[in-house]
Amino acid sequence: MLKRYVIELGTGIDQHGQDPTAAAQRAVKDAISRSYLTGMKEILGLKDFNQMVVKVKVAVPYPDKVKTDEVLAPIPFGNKSLEVVEGGLVAEGMTMPELGDAGPEIIMANAAVTVWVEV
Repeated sequence: MLKRYVIELGTGIDQHGQDPTAAAQRAVKDAISRSYLTGMKEILGLKDFNQMVVKVKVAVPYPDKVKTDEVLAPIPFGNKSLEVVEGGLVAEGMTMPELGDAGPEIIMANAAVTVWVEV
């Protein structure tokens, strides 16, 4: 039976470039940067970290533009899946073409990364 081991939350922003994938990936990186899963091995006795199930849910503007593989790339182990929903935030910044802007939008994403293990 799968049991939740940890849930981490993160926020990511793309200030220039208006890329929801970049914002979502940064939200995932932010979430996993606070987790060190020593209990997987030391308490649960997990031998292969790829046995973990890692479910990621990201709320971001323009969810249809998000590239799944890029968002999940920072997660080094596990059977990974991604659910993308409409959310996050669009804030007005300024257009700076020299930084890759196509317009003044700042894109913010929120992520919940949940690790499940078989116990």
